[in-house]
Amino acid sequence: MSSFTDRVALITGSSRGIGAATATLLADRGAKVVVNYHSNEAAARATATEIEENGGDALVVQADVRDEAAVGRLIETVTDEWGRIDVLVNNANMPFAKKSFADMAWEEFHQKLSDELEAAFRMTDAVLPLMVEQGYGRAVYVSSGLGDHPAPGFIAHGAAKAALDTFVKYIAYEYGQAGITANVVAPGLVETDATADRVEEMREYISEQTPLGRVARPSDVARAIAAFASDDAQFVTGTYTPVNGGKDME
Repeated sequence: MSSFTDRVALITGSSRGIGAATATLLADRGAKVVVNYHSNEAAARATATEIEENGGDALVVQADVRDEAAVGRLIETVTDEWGRIDVLVNNANMPFAKKSFADMAWEEFHQKLSDELEAAFRMTDAVLPLMVEQGYGRAVYVSSGLGDHPAPGFIAHGAAKAALDTFVKYIAYEYGQAGITANVVAPGLVETDATADRVEEMREYISEQTPLGRVARPSDVARAIAAFASDDAQFVTGTYTPVNGGKDME
């Protein structure tokens, strides 16, 4: 198990779900963790409290990661406190219209594409100069299997995540010589608040279709993120890794 001692990890959208699980796991392994949230301050502070009660270091910072000024303030707060950022986990969830193409308006489709890519662009653009100066960085982007495997009603989400996957390859290509890696982790269905509306029958069906026999938990995705954020994966970049228990295999 790789250690993150003396590393600073910034996880966007880490007040709950996959982000919170990632924040607590990296903190347990020694990282100083930035818990970023958009609107749910109580959940973010609960995540930070859990980290601190277990002996870790957490910094709670509000920011809409689609907003250039807010991202600038986020980075300034982190560097003022800890002086560096070693790990970026681009995880913040962007809402989307769950509709078929036939029922969707361009404005709905564009909103998801714009939000997803702007968040990734702004966070990457803000953090990479620090990583280049350090000669070290690990960037992990949370995508979705729906970018590779279509499902009813997910065209906006799937298209946005597919674009994110390509974006990450270019970051990996352009910044490898600076000591920076960039990789994608793509979960299938995960038991989080965001998927609470999925009916039990769907979860049972997916579990039956999954070789490992269940739906993913946030901790499953967090462990995959931690692997790519660690020095164990120092020679791995530009990859796309499903975290779905084998339901969809590459």
